[in-house]
Amino acid sequence: MDAECLARRPPSFDAVTPHARRYCLITPCRDEAEFARRTIQSVARQSIPPALWVIVDDGSRDETASIVEEAATRLPYVRLIRRPDRGSRKVGGGVIETFNEGYASIDPTQFDYMCKFDLDLEIPHHYFEDLMLRMEADPRLGTCSGKSWFINPRSGALESEYCGDDTSVGPTKFYRMSCFQEIGGFVAEVMWDGIDCHRCRQLGWIAESVNDERLRFTHLRAMGSSDKGLLTGRTRVGAGQYFMGTSPAYYLASAVYRLFTHPPVIGSAAMLWGYFRSALLRRPRYGDREFRVFLRRYQRMCLLRGKAAALAALNERQASVWRQRHSAPVAHAVAPEARRTGQSEDSVVGGFTREER
Repeated sequence: MDAECLARRPPSFDAVTPHARRYCLITPCRDEAEFARRTIQSVARQSIPPALWVIVDDGSRDETASIVEEAATRLPYVRLIRRPDRGSRKVGGGVIETFNEGYASIDPTQFDYMCKFDLDLEIPHHYFEDLMLRMEADPRLGTCSGKSWFINPRSGALESEYCGDDTSVGPTKFYRMSCFQEIGGFVAEVMWDGIDCHRCRQLGWIAESVNDERLRFTHLRAMGSSDKGLLTGRTRVGAGQYFMGTSPAYYLASAVYRLFTHPPVIGSAAMLWGYFRSALLRRPRYGDREFRVFLRRYQRMCLLRGKAAALAALNERQASVWRQRHSAPVAHAVAPEARRTGQSEDSVVGGFTREER
């Protein structure tokens, strides 16, 4: 690590004894030839390279696969898996199906960390090293990321994608492998990238994205625009929030907060249309009732106390849950799709007593 990096490292990191730092990247992708070379180059420049990078091509019709094959001749840790063309891009569940094929090809016991990593990103050269330093400093930190920025197509300015501090962002979800196994992996639905972080907190882990200049990365394509444009993406997010179990009041507040972010006004309108259309059609919701109770309690705290205060209070409360779970060997995790519903709301995993609800 260079002198500048050492000088800017948070003080808490200096006292940490270096641990094993084997991490694996798993990249589901389709038709990313426009951005793939820049992403590969930014990974190749990492101060600590990945032990393995599994790139799963989901039937690309452009040059994505050939670009990855060429990279594999130069970077020994790159491995390409090809899937047949399903006919179109399938976001949400399709992304996770593709990710899961990559995950099934690795031995998780060989890695300390794992990252679901998109092929349309440009990251700082010390990005993964800094994330591992954060995790070494806090054993409860289960998943983290930097903040996502994109180039506004109208102004040409670099702008924040306004990701909440309580989730690692979907394009680059860096996980402690033990945490990822404990939550049972990702749910193969839209809003998989929100459910996982709330599930982490439910089990006592900390999930976060960090607004640190050293961890800011560029999303080469605006988040949510990969399939049929931004407005369709915002509508899809609204439907996903309904599926996850988000309360109407909280989502209305979220839409108002994002009113003037790109695309202004109509983006928020699309979010609300996606949510309330799903409600009117009585579409299915995530089946874990205990999870939805936990989520709505947190969202109510956010509305009453502000998100930063609510998140800090919840993380403090859930510390005892993490300690209890990690004072003895953790039972084998069950995939989210297979979890039972209708469990007792007074479970310690829920983190709230009956009187607090």
